[in-house]
Amino acid sequence: MAKQKASRPATKTAVKKRSGAKAAARSSARKAVKAKARIVAPKKPARPRQRIAISHHREEDFKADGLRAYAKYRDLGIAAASHGLAQAHVIRLQGPCNPAEVSKLHFHDVEFQMVYVLKGWVKTYMDGQGETLMKEGSAWTQPPKIKHMILDYSDDVELLEVILPAEFRTVELKA
Repeated sequence: MAKQKASRPATKTAVKKRSGAKAAARSSARKAVKAKARIVAPKKPARPRQRIAISHHREEDFKADGLRAYAKYRDLGIAAASHGLAQAHVIRLQGPCNPAEVSKLHFHDVEFQMVYVLKGWVKTYMDGQGETLMKEGSAWTQPPKIKHMILDYSDDVELLEVILPAEFRTVELKA
């Protein structure tokens, strides 16, 4: 004959059920608190795949269609290739410098801005930094919305500027 298992006493089974119910309740409560504490970031829309951008120097690519009337810009194709993530261009400030036209305090609503002096020199003012003379080989970043202006520049100045995002707002201020 087969052995029969001895049944558990009813009290042990009842205790087991109650403690299991308590554990389940505690576990559910913890999950609820954790779920409330979790911040779910909204999904960013997928950005289209970036393309390669190649730009070779051609004089005819410098256009007077940029932000400033006293400058010519050579677009490097970064904005189109990155689908607006960033832009980069070479800027030639047209000489001689006219401080009445160029020395206007302003800021750009950007996430990142970097400038590198390719040729010549430029004298800038940046809030918190003061006046700085940037020469060939100098580079600087301008934090988002920093108030700044150009004070003077050489007739042959060329700058490389990289900005994120490609489209941004510029706000002119009263000095």
